[in-house]
Amino acid sequence: MSKEARVSLVTDGVDGFFSRAHEHARKLDRGEKVEAELVIAFEDASEMMKVLSVERLRVIRASKKATPVSVLAGALKRNTRAVSRDINLLESFGLLRTRYVSNPGHGRRRIVESRAKTYRLIACI
Repeated sequence: MSKEARVSLVTDGVDGFFSRAHEHARKLDRGEKVEAELVIAFEDASEMMKVLSVERLRVIRASKKATPVSVLAGALKRNTRAVSRDINLLESFGLLRTRYVSNPGHGRRRIVESRAKTYRLIACI
């Protein structure tokens, strides 16, 4: 997925999944282009909010550029281990990506960056 793709977090469950699939199929039948998008669906808004705490949203916002985790933690004025735990969770949901680069004389360094230029949160209560 390119950095220009959009990430959507929704709480529309199975009905929403089938609705999106149906709409994509109709666009393809008409020969229209389907935009690249990653959709992460939650059962309800409370499940979404367990993943998207205020601190985790700060991590996502601060990760627009590829940044070492230690630098990101410093910028957020948070403990590096706490930021790493948040990054692990957000990466497991596909919201961030990480990679390791060589850090001469110090081993390897973990770099974190956002998956997309735009994130949309759509919660139905």
